[in-house]
Amino acid sequence: MSAAQAGKDQVIIFDTTLRDGEQALNASLSVHEKLQIAQAIERLGVDVMEVGFPVSSPGDFESVQQIARTIKNARVCGLARAMEGDIDACAQALKVAEQFRIHTFISTSDVHVQQKLRKDFSDVEAMAIHAVKYARKFTDDVEFSCEDAGRTPIDNLCRMVEGAIKAGATTVNIPDTVGYTLPFEFQGIITDLFNRVPNIDQAIISVHCHNDLGLAVANSMAAVQAGARQIECTVNGIGERAGNCSLEEVAMIMKTREALLGVNTNINHQEIARTSKLVSTICNMPVQLNKAIVGGNAFSHSSGIHQDGMLKASNTYEIMTPESVGIAKTKLNLTSRSGRHVIKHRMESLGYQESDYNIEQLYANFLALADKKGQVFDDDLEALLFNIQQQDQQDHYQLARLNVQCGDGEFATASIKLLAGEDSNTIHSATGNGPVDALYQAIKQAVDVEFEVSDYKISNKGSGEDGLGQADLVITWQGRNFHGYGLATDVIEASGQALIHALNSIHRAITIADIKSARQEQHG
Repeated sequence: MSAAQAGKDQVIIFDTTLRDGEQALNASLSVHEKLQIAQAIERLGVDVMEVGFPVSSPGDFESVQQIARTIKNARVCGLARAMEGDIDACAQALKVAEQFRIHTFISTSDVHVQQKLRKDFSDVEAMAIHAVKYARKFTDDVEFSCEDAGRTPIDNLCRMVEGAIKAGATTVNIPDTVGYTLPFEFQGIITDLFNRVPNIDQAIISVHCHNDLGLAVANSMAAVQAGARQIECTVNGIGERAGNCSLEEVAMIMKTREALLGVNTNINHQEIARTSKLVSTICNMPVQLNKAIVGGNAFSHSSGIHQDGMLKASNTYEIMTPESVGIAKTKLNLTSRSGRHVIKHRMESLGYQESDYNIEQLYANFLALADKKGQVFDDDLEALLFNIQQQDQQDHYQLARLNVQCGDGEFATASIKLLAGEDSNTIHSATGNGPVDALYQAIKQAVDVEFEVSDYKISNKGSGEDGLGQADLVITWQGRNFHGYGLATDVIEASGQALIHALNSIHRAITIADIKSARQEQHG
């Protein structure tokens, strides 16, 4: 999106959940999981979506390409260092999209230039200009970032920004890469650029703020007040170290205080809570209860004084409504006597379209759950849909049968029947120091993969003591981490699903590596 395309009052939302956000995860996301997140972010209404670093791995290249092929309502972007090989990989992955952006970057601060790059600033400037010009051969939408701009001498920063725009950059990003600056300081940097760079009106000025001092959102908004018109952010603020600027927070700041700030976004605010939940679950990063906008306590009132005020008028203690971000106030209990039309109504009220799910499949899963626990709640419905989406791909491993016996003895016993591919199935039994350990030992015997469980936790996904049990784990294979997710009324079954989910991710990673090796041999 060029400077001419963006209105003066519109702030472009550049989402980097799948690039900077994913870098902070302790396990790799599969292509299927990344596509789920990308489609949710598209529904959220972001303008630009940075979805990966294509040169970094075959898996990242494939996921960027698949997302670029699928997403239609946001501009897809890939990251590249100021190197021709990185830019080539971006162009190859993104060329399947009707419109795309290449985002290239290089360090500009003295500490990075001298200690990391070990070059002179003039050499770095030349590399930046060449990278921008080279990227323009593939697209007219090129973004350039001055890495560690917050600690870059202002004279050098002005020089770099002017050169990048002259070379053809349509967006220039000013990152506070290490979250070092204070709001008045960062605002001053943006103001100086507008006052001193003669061609600055030919590009959008963007900001990308990290949260090391808890100031990412404040710095981003200070920059907007100084004239920046793109904010780079992530859902739930996930990202390197302490995270990035939180998308939901800046979006709701600009909506709630639009009269004062005089700016707006294209964000579909009713999709915020739904997107937050999906990203939290897939990325295995729980949202803290006191998180602004999407935390469990964000619209909760405990004080008697507050409750009295809320009963009289909600705006006494709420500056926005839960409905404005897609959180339903009322909960409708569903039972096995509820029909399909009620399920459709509840899904619609939660923000889902009929095209987002298969009603027959969802209804069948709903009935099975309702028979087990009696009442089903909104959270249960969303959890069921997510579980269906996670299983909506060709899995190599499937847990066909499971039997676990345990008591007050010294060990537990688990027996399983595991399907591997279309024609292979095996039955194994094992003992362990608990039911989950026994189950995992049996699965280890059944698969030809050496792995270790490095993290495991169980949580209640639904409402009340009979809510769905959610299992999340991380397993390590050949130095890489893989996240697994399982959901069932039985936490042992959920634990088994989680391990099988992670093992299927490993199987897909092996398949991608084999394909790459075969291609290399073919062209060798």
